[in-house]
Amino acid sequence: MLSYDIRYSRYLELLKAELAPAMGCTEPVAVAYAAAKAREILEKIPDRALVEVSGNIIKNVKSVTVPNTGGLKGLKAATAAGIVAGRADKKLEVIAEVSDEQRREMAAFLKNVPIELRMTDTERVLDISITVYAGSESARVHIADDHTNIIFIEKDGAVVFAAEDENIPRVAESSAVSSAVSSGEDSGQTMLDVEAIIDFANTVKLDDVKGLIKRQIEYNSAISAEGLRGDYGANIGKVLKTNYGDDIKTRAKAAAAAGSDARMSGCSLPVIILSGSGNQGITASMPVIEYAAWLKKSEEELIRALVLSDLITLHLKSGIGRLSAYCGVVCAGAAAGAGIAYLQGGRMEEISHTLVNALAITSGIVCDGAKPSCAAKIAAAVDAGILGYEMYKNGQQFYGGDGIIAHGVENTIKNIYRLGKEGMRKTDKEIIQIMLDT
Repeated sequence: MLSYDIRYSRYLELLKAELAPAMGCTEPVAVAYAAAKAREILEKIPDRALVEVSGNIIKNVKSVTVPNTGGLKGLKAATAAGIVAGRADKKLEVIAEVSDEQRREMAAFLKNVPIELRMTDTERVLDISITVYAGSESARVHIADDHTNIIFIEKDGAVVFAAEDENIPRVAESSAVSSAVSSGEDSGQTMLDVEAIIDFANTVKLDDVKGLIKRQIEYNSAISAEGLRGDYGANIGKVLKTNYGDDIKTRAKAAAAAGSDARMSGCSLPVIILSGSGNQGITASMPVIEYAAWLKKSEEELIRALVLSDLITLHLKSGIGRLSAYCGVVCAGAAAGAGIAYLQGGRMEEISHTLVNALAITSGIVCDGAKPSCAAKIAAAVDAGILGYEMYKNGQQFYGGDGIIAHGVENTIKNIYRLGKEGMRKTDKEIIQIMLDT
């Protein structure tokens, strides 16, 4: 792909927008960011707060540990963390720096300050509105569609900032391309395709992506190692390494799962996210990193394979959206399989078959929120990606007409969009209701 091709610049924009650092699960951190911004606008610690969020935010915050809170979980903990210790200028690293004194202040805040929680009746899957009060003063911040996408700020009833209309589908703090991909708009679905992504991975100037990808390798490798070292969640990474041997397939699954073990259970190390998700960022990268080391590949070969895995993950998610009942690590696991195929010389034929095979295996996995079991789903998704490639090498494949699989990789991906966004809409609502009832 030539550098003056419009897709070249758009793909670079995508990678720069999507490969962002975040500490902790992105949904509670987004709540903390909104709370920190609201406190900043109010200019004082509030005496009460109102938190209004969509069902998918409840789903993804309910069971995950909020980092740097001393093990606290849930919306109230995320809100208190943002209000007491948050630095809004740090966005998804809003609570990366919290002192012991601030943790004590959080506990006191949660004990003494009323925080009212409401589920918003909205078609948006990612919607966060936080209003803070101090006597007769108030401030409100509204985030929608993307984790740091502020669409409305109000102080004492007066509008401080409004993106045309609070009810518009999306506005940009992130780039127009990133917004389009997160929502499944045209540029996300037509400018990203497997053949073009392979072309870009083959030809992109290393200097254009090296810094981004090396940071992804550094951050995600560090939290993966911490997950294998420490005691986090259900320790899926450790279970795999202890009980399934030490071959490369097990190491690839364990490395990805261990990163999720750590971040779902409150580890304060940052990750590089993808499609708004740390779990997807870890899943798309760690198996490829492990295989590259095993195959003794060069730094350049690893960088190009990760560019491919990252962009294919975004392609697979682009028609589904940021949050869904369709588990996002399914997409990232299939993309990791494609990256592994690429490292071993695979191109269009090998990568297409890997993706179709992997998607046929794991596309029924549902997202029931962020929590320790995400690590086990990651292991299953990575296993499917690896198996998808091993099937191809052995002359085996799933064919168009087998279930949701269609003739051709892009037609199969369109079916995945339909399944994840439309077909699982009612499933998503049912999952949220089950979680509220539990």
